[in-house]
Amino acid sequence: MQKRYSGRLFATEIIMVIVALLFLSPFYFLLVNSVKTFGEIMSNSASWPTTFQWSNFTKAWELTRFPQAFTNSLVITVISVVILALLSAMGAYRMVRANTLFNRLLFFLFIAAMVIPFQSIMIPLMRIVNELGVNNSKLGLIITYLGLGAPMSLFLFHGFVKSIPLEIEEAATVDGCTSIGVFFRMVLPMLRPMIMTVVVLNCLWIWNDYLLPSLILQRPHMRTIPLATFSFFGEYTKQWDIALPALVLGITPIIAFFLMLQRYIVEGIAAGSVKG
Repeated sequence: MQKRYSGRLFATEIIMVIVALLFLSPFYFLLVNSVKTFGEIMSNSASWPTTFQWSNFTKAWELTRFPQAFTNSLVITVISVVILALLSAMGAYRMVRANTLFNRLLFFLFIAAMVIPFQSIMIPLMRIVNELGVNNSKLGLIITYLGLGAPMSLFLFHGFVKSIPLEIEEAATVDGCTSIGVFFRMVLPMLRPMIMTVVVLNCLWIWNDYLLPSLILQRPHMRTIPLATFSFFGEYTKQWDIALPALVLGITPIIAFFLMLQRYIVEGIAAGSVKG
């Protein structure tokens, strides 16, 4: 028997639509004002543009040196995310399967690191980066992302590894597979949902991050997309007619990436929490 469509359910759906529109309203202002003149943006930012200024995107592309900034962001994000996912998966697997006191203590320290505000370690972190001689380099930024992103990634993998039956690994060992072979041939493929979850979450964080690149990358040719976009905001002037198109160019790749892989976030977290 089909359920009756109640008024309460209808009201709930209306409220959800209104909330969704409120959350999407910043994208409306961003897209609409990115094709306006500076005068139109200042006079009425909520109105529809009288004429579409597509040349704003051309100016933003040239002034931000977008291909170079995009390449910098892409290299830093891809290398950081790939290494972070692999090392966190290996670390979590070892901590779960070798449940020693040392590993339990180490896992606790990783979890404790998640609640430490970045502002409290920012200055000591920059001193370490300078002493290691990796400041003003992509390598220094990647190493920093690995350290800061490891606790959350390892925590997610730790819960998911518990859902993998130990019998599968024992059967592979009996067949002559080494411990490294068991991980890469048996365990790693089964971690695919959580790998995609970790990849998506870290990509969103690293691609959109402004603070760390601003602290480590000082040379203009090494700027990431957030740094290149921020150059349009000065102390006395703000070039909204160029900054907004630059923002659209910067967020389009990561939004497309997120929309393609968003289902893995729910799938991976649900699997790790329910089965674990």
